Amino acid sequence: MADTTDLFDAARRCLDCRDPAEKAALTREAAAAFADGALQIADDAPPPRPIGAPGRPQQPRLVEPRLLPRRGLGTADGRAALVHAVAHIEFNAINLAWDAAYRFRGMPADYYRDWVAVAADEARHYTLLAARLAELGYAYGDFDAHDGLWEMAEKTAHACLARMALVPRVLEARGLDVTPGMIARLRAAGDEATVAILEVILREEVAHVAAGTRWFRWCCAREELEPRATFERLLGEHMRRGLKGPFNLDARREAGFSEDELRALA
Repeated sequence: MADTTDLFDAARRCLDCRDPAEKAALTREAAAAFADGALQIADDAPPPRPIGAPGRPQQPRLVEPRLLPRRGLGTADGRAALVHAVAHIEFNAINLAWDAAYRFRGMPADYYRDWVAVAADEARHYTLLAARLAELGYAYGDFDAHDGLWEMAEKTAHACLARMALVPRVLEARGLDVTPGMIARLRAAGDEATVAILEVILREEVAHVAAGTRWFRWCCAREELEPRATFERLLGEHMRRGLKGPFNLDARREAGFSEDELRALA
């Protein structure tokens, strides 16, 4: 990122990059440059472009979630399919973090620090999972995947409040709920190498969901909205089937969910 000093330009470059390994490397470079003060939050930057598909490779093929086959973890292929599914989530999460930094202007500097740091974490998670896939004899793109995370990014591109509510606090928070079960199943299958990666991801994703909570509440305060009622309204508009349990209440509590919110979930 030596040829730019604009955070928004660097974020756009990371978003547009199609090669996953290169996107992860660009993300690490941009995050380091921002931490060192080499990238600035420019007041006169051009406005964000309308949201569209981020840079991504031709594979994996994106299909409806119901078309994805269910694979058991008793075989190497089944474990590889699970690792691929999580790698796809983390690849998408790189784009989601950069879009949060790129799209929503006029936020406090801490907002950009949070989402650049999240992007760097997600890039590291993706890299760990891609290496694990290679150990299992596969590569990212070898299995089909779905596009639910980015579809929600497109639906919430109009408002930071909606984005913070529905991506970190709903879709990414789902990872807090399901990852302990995946860890238990993989441990029973003897796959401690993948378990070690998922334990890192689970621990660090708590902070990512917490960032979503923090900035959702900040946006509510700015717009003089009551957070719980606003969150429930957005859930009703966008998640009409509701949220499915079981819920990892301890992790969600650590990520900033209030006791009232946890009681409503339960």
